[in-house]
Amino acid sequence: MKSSLVAISAAVVVATLITGLKDRGALQQNLGLGSAARPAPELLLMGRIKPDDAPAGNSEFNAETVADKIEAITSSPPPAPGSGEPAPQPDVPRTAAEPTPVAPPIVSNPPAPQRAAASAPPAVDESALRYFASRGDKVRLQAEISRLQALYPNWVPPADPLAVPQNGDKQLEAMWKLYSDGRYAELRKAIADRQAADAGWQPPADLLERLGVAEARSRLINASDLKQYATVVDIAAATPSLLTCSEVDVLWRVAEAFIRTERPQRGQDAYAYILKNCTDAAERQATVEKASTLLDYQPMQALLALEEPAVDGSREFDAIRDNLARRFVAESNDDPKLAIAPNYIAHLEKLAESQGLASDALLLGWHQLRRNNPADAEKWFRAARDREDTAAASQGLALALIARKAPQEAEDVMFRWRAVSDDATATYLAATANLMALQPPADLSEDVLHRIAAEVIARKYVPTAQQFGWYARSLNQFQTAARWFETALAWKPDDEPSAYGLAVTREQLNDRKGVLDLQRGWAGRSARIANLQDTSLSVSSADTQSAKAPLAPQQPGQPVETPQRSAASMAPLPAEPEAMQQPEPEVAIRAARPAMQTVTVKRGPRQARDCSTTIDASRLGPGEALSRGWCLMDINRPMEAVSAFETALQSPVRKIREDAAYGQSLAYLRAGLSGNAAVAATKAPQSRQRAAELQVAILADRALSAFDAGRYRETLIYLDQRAQLQQERIDLMVLRGYCYLNLKMYDDAMRIFEAAAATGNRDAARGLADVRNVTHPDVND
Repeated sequence: MKSSLVAISAAVVVATLITGLKDRGALQQNLGLGSAARPAPELLLMGRIKPDDAPAGNSEFNAETVADKIEAITSSPPPAPGSGEPAPQPDVPRTAAEPTPVAPPIVSNPPAPQRAAASAPPAVDESALRYFASRGDKVRLQAEISRLQALYPNWVPPADPLAVPQNGDKQLEAMWKLYSDGRYAELRKAIADRQAADAGWQPPADLLERLGVAEARSRLINASDLKQYATVVDIAAATPSLLTCSEVDVLWRVAEAFIRTERPQRGQDAYAYILKNCTDAAERQATVEKASTLLDYQPMQALLALEEPAVDGSREFDAIRDNLARRFVAESNDDPKLAIAPNYIAHLEKLAESQGLASDALLLGWHQLRRNNPADAEKWFRAARDREDTAAASQGLALALIARKAPQEAEDVMFRWRAVSDDATATYLAATANLMALQPPADLSEDVLHRIAAEVIARKYVPTAQQFGWYARSLNQFQTAARWFETALAWKPDDEPSAYGLAVTREQLNDRKGVLDLQRGWAGRSARIANLQDTSLSVSSADTQSAKAPLAPQQPGQPVETPQRSAASMAPLPAEPEAMQQPEPEVAIRAARPAMQTVTVKRGPRQARDCSTTIDASRLGPGEALSRGWCLMDINRPMEAVSAFETALQSPVRKIREDAAYGQSLAYLRAGLSGNAAVAATKAPQSRQRAAELQVAILADRALSAFDAGRYRETLIYLDQRAQLQQERIDLMVLRGYCYLNLKMYDDAMRIFEAAAATGNRDAARGLADVRNVTHPDVND
């Protein structure tokens, strides 16, 4: 009974291997590696064993057991050829000693025609059989028996391979030892040396064939490591017996070579072959991991469809599904048009919430931002920034904030990271351009304006410089606006919006020659500059808005194209960047600010009302609120007047809105809030006279504030701007003199103080004495 079972098992193995030989041609054709001109030797899969494939338990080899098995096989010879009688195939469980049938190789050449059975026993090289038996290598011994039986159907294995004298050819045994140890160069030399010594000796064909395959494997791996992918494909085509499940590493290398040589479909086929035919769980998982680094999203979905259910009911590739989700989302970030399955997004969201990795939140943030979902993008970028404040997280958050029209926070978020990379710089500058273009204008602090202006000047960034021009125009600071527009044109002479802004500003400054020069320079290039007419103050905010581009979300690393709209606040002039960055040190004895006159602005007649009681101005009608605002100004309650004027600004009547904006500006000035006063002045168009009056008052207040803060160069800028609109008063001349004194410009300070002191002004005389004390201390002592 034992003999029958062993014989039947051997017959099954042989039949399986022969079937594999017949299917090689079709598999080879699938990958396009076959070559009819170079037929490869017909070697079976089990004959392609690497030297290190032997199990660690070879020391337990039992020669008696092997001999019994071989004797059992020989006791049941196969039926004679042509008898038409198939061998019996009872359903017998496979024993542990039997080799598991392996899938046919991925490519091979068609097998040679079946040899006719000879009456005489075939000449079979049994040297490998004896060598493996002597080494106690059960796996290779069984494989060699199966291989020889498949090649020679009439061959009968020896009853006891160990019974054959092992020392008959010591040199050949040594050669097999070199092959088994992977010392192929030494084996080649040993063969050549013996042939030189013994001309009649020929090495066994099986040894040469095995050596050729082993050397081909080494050459293929070496070419793959050197990234010589065309050579990898050529070697695989010439040695198709390497492309089997026992050589998965070779299959991986061939698949990569196909993809690197722009044949991704062939590479996908190689990975698919492994998943369809190979059963090792670790190798299957590694196949998917390697494929995911080389194949695009769609081919990967075809490979994942070959996933098999695990024994415990889970899925085969669950262990690598986290990384697959990350990889696919990252691929969709690189290609916004790529639509990946929602389950990958949901999987990554769960990972981001459960594991708390900033990198996962960043992936989700970029994914949402590129699909115009700024709210969702902001959520994930904030989560990433909370876990780890990095330039990438801040940049993504800034872009999301710009997209939802919150550039002020975007500028604040990116300021720290503005110089870490070109992408970060571009994002920060884009935030500044969008911030300066806000309508209504943002209420920015002096520090923010200074740092924005410093970066714009340092980077020569035209969009924000242009927006500074519109920003100054909204404050009716036309000289400042003109200088910003001129600066933008100096950096980019073909910037038409800046040229248009300069033309409008020069028109309002009555600089007809400057306007004509611009019109001649832009003739044929800008119809709106050529057709420019007299412009009122409202052009700076409302009329120019129609010609500007809307905000749009941008990708990381790209400057955001900013809308060309007017803005409303003050900024340092580009002509004096050093004043913004490094103020001059003060003199040892700091001069006190001179006494200043109260700034008054004329306003139209209004009806006095009783406003001594406190009420909610928002409950009044616009007309009543306007009257109450003027009443509150009369009794010196400016902040309450601000609220009343704000209610009046909601009126549909233009005249009421103009008076309310004018009154609110005055109220802020009286409260010492010149920045707010500038913003209030833009809430409704003003007449030229009122605009000039407010401009003069705002500049005077800013000059005083800058002097108190010790920013003397900035004070001089404000005084220069004011002097262009109205002749400088004596008290402001004294202020200018003290600025020069603190900046150690003693000659200029002396000249100013002497001129002011000639009018009898005591503050000027005191300033003159202060200059002399500093320049000639010994004389005064």
